[in-house]
Amino acid sequence: MGTSMKKLLCKKRILIPLCIAILLCVFCIWYVNDYYHSDASVEKYLQGSDSVDVTEIQEGLFLDGVGTDVALIFYPGAKVEYTAYLPLFVELAEQGVDCFLVEMPCNLAIMGMNKADKIIEKYDYKQWYLAGHSLGGAMAANFASANPEEINALILLAAYPTKSLEQERLTVVSLYGSEDRVLNMEKLVEGREFMPENYTEICIDGGNHAWFGNYGEQDGDGVASISRKEQQTQTVETILEIGEN
Repeated sequence: MGTSMKKLLCKKRILIPLCIAILLCVFCIWYVNDYYHSDASVEKYLQGSDSVDVTEIQEGLFLDGVGTDVALIFYPGAKVEYTAYLPLFVELAEQGVDCFLVEMPCNLAIMGMNKADKIIEKYDYKQWYLAGHSLGGAMAANFASANPEEINALILLAAYPTKSLEQERLTVVSLYGSEDRVLNMEKLVEGREFMPENYTEICIDGGNHAWFGNYGEQDGDGVASISRKEQQTQTVETILEIGEN
């Protein structure tokens, strides 16, 4: 084989992996920046309300309301800006449950499943609730399964567990909309085998996948027949009922 052919083959061996690496980097940059942004309605909630102070913390946002005993940590859905859930949780904080909205790396809860740990270590509450939407719910369920001593209640919004949640002290509530076309219903049914015996499952009539947050419509989702506000209010009421039981 001639010298020039050897040089050409050597260049190919270098250039092909380099081109692949560059393409992967471009894809990753595109992927993590292609996400659902909070809509304009969220802006006013960043200022809190008359009874809720919204503070930026290392892990995301702290919604300090009128309550002092119970706090909820929330994991957002995949590729959804965490601030999109402010309207839902400001309403909950106004009713007595302080909330922590977690900002996930690249908007993917799978990359920050244990972030609840840091919050629980820093703050002093008698009871901790953990909640998550879609993929965020799956990651919240995994955390609750692995840390039964830390979590009192788990709230799954259009999500399902893949590991056992059969723990004596854990209350589990599952909510989803009747018009949700993003949630894998077969997986939801399969996930019931991991639930504690007395868990609560609620199908919100007329609700869909995206209406738990304020980030517009989601690709592939069904059309809700109730307002976003109504779906979120029903969610808040269900969470508040946990403390009454």
